[in-house]
Amino acid sequence: MQTYTEKQLVDLIDKSTKNFSGPLDTLESAIGYLMIGRKLGWRAMFLIHSQSTIRNYEKILGINSKEFFPENGQWAKKSVAYLAVQKVSNYWKAVKGEIPGIRSNEALKN
Repeated sequence: MQTYTEKQLVDLIDKSTKNFSGPLDTLESAIGYLMIGRKLGWRAMFLIHSQSTIRNYEKILGINSKEFFPENGQWAKKSVAYLAVQKVSNYWKAVKGEIPGIRSNEALKN
């Protein structure tokens, strides 16, 4: 994972915005994903978002989440789903939704 300066992040956002075609709320969500993901890390973000949403955001931003974000960011413990998955043995089963009560929207209901 490479560390990006504020200017590089702004340049990435500007480039993504310039090249984007589609609903602006999707672009806005992708930029939010970028900004939060750099602090939470890709493991937490993979629990929060579906695989198709992540692929869409990566395409919009021109990034690979695993290469762009840290595995576990400094704010990862703010994610209820991330904390819940620490108690299971298979992270990828949790990401796929094969372990009940782990995905963030499910964890918040309990």
